[in-house]
Amino acid sequence: MLGQSISRNSVLLAIFALCTTLLIAGTYLLTRDRIAVEQRRAEERALLEIVPRERHDNSMLDATIAVGPAASGLGLREEKRIYLARRKGEVVAAIIPATAPDGYTGDIDLVVGVNADGSVAGVRALSHRETPGLGDKVDLNKSDWVLGFNGRSLGDPGPTGWAVKKDRGVFDQFTGATITPRAVVAATYRALQYARTNRARLFGGEGDNHVQGEQ
Repeated sequence: MLGQSISRNSVLLAIFALCTTLLIAGTYLLTRDRIAVEQRRAEERALLEIVPRERHDNSMLDATIAVGPAASGLGLREEKRIYLARRKGEVVAAIIPATAPDGYTGDIDLVVGVNADGSVAGVRALSHRETPGLGDKVDLNKSDWVLGFNGRSLGDPGPTGWAVKKDRGVFDQFTGATITPRAVVAATYRALQYARTNRARLFGGEGDNHVQGEQ
């Protein structure tokens, strides 16, 4: 009797597990396309914060260049995408992923918008683990500090000026936190250097699927 009870319970448990799996799989299949659409919209909204709709007439999500860890200066851990904003066929800005590996508590993942003239269109922190109330001011939702990069370039303020004020640069540090802004300033500067070095690839032709560094 005991053996029959255990066997029956095992069968019931297996049937329950199978039904649950089928339910989860069915829900995923039904919502997969909707989730993908919403993710695409969210990603596009983030890009439009840097390059507003009135500045370009293409879908940046469909005009990309693959870039990975081999890309000099960007500090990437994995393959990502550079997004190109075009107007009348001309690239007006490139949104470049970059990682600051020297944040206070680890990597700070950024995107740096670079205009065709080499100036900064905008900088956004996508992910970080910086201290709440201190280092998290790199997040636009916490502080407008990142807006201080807008319009800057390699020549403005010049190499020595691309540092926080504590290091005799022009960018503010945070009260009680210098490491985080220092890391973001340096990563943004390196992204601008990357854009200058790869200017022909970013602003002179169509996007492709080659990873920078393999050429």
